[in-house]
Amino acid sequence: MADLVVLDFDGTDTADIVLGKLRELRKEHLIDMLDAVVVIRPEEGDIQIKQSVNLTAIGASSGLSTGALVGTLAGLLVLNPMAGFAIGGMAGAAMGALSGRLSDYGINDQFIKDLGETIKPGTSALFVHVAKATTDKVVAEIKQYEPRILKTSLSKEQEDKLRALLAGPALSGDVSAAG
Repeated sequence: MADLVVLDFDGTDTADIVLGKLRELRKEHLIDMLDAVVVIRPEEGDIQIKQSVNLTAIGASSGLSTGALVGTLAGLLVLNPMAGFAIGGMAGAAMGALSGRLSDYGINDQFIKDLGETIKPGTSALFVHVAKATTDKVVAEIKQYEPRILKTSLSKEQEDKLRALLAGPALSGDVSAAG
């Protein structure tokens, strides 16, 4: 079961830095993130939302390769595979980009916007959808950035343990239901 954890940080660049740390920890198999979003609330102006997964680019990339392959095969039928490759590739990329733009999985965009409006100016927040984590090791890496828990989908007991880990000097235990 995946859980959502939303952390708030002082400074507009801190959430980005912590996301970078979490990506490093993912390479070490200490956290399995399904999605992550950074929200920045500058001193003045509107909130800025940075998605960690660009669905439009992913869709365009997969559409390009599929369209080019199908176009080449269709081009062989009319004895012009290069034209089929080019036309199929362009059409596939366009359809893939549209498909990626319209698909929305992961953290709900409206939820991100609504909660992002509540953070104080000059701060940032990190929304992380976590499948599993080695909590004590992850907390040890991000604790120095003094995260504050804004919201979680954890049980009250798990959230209380996470708050204690982030606030207290001793790092032990695991709050993740998945392990």
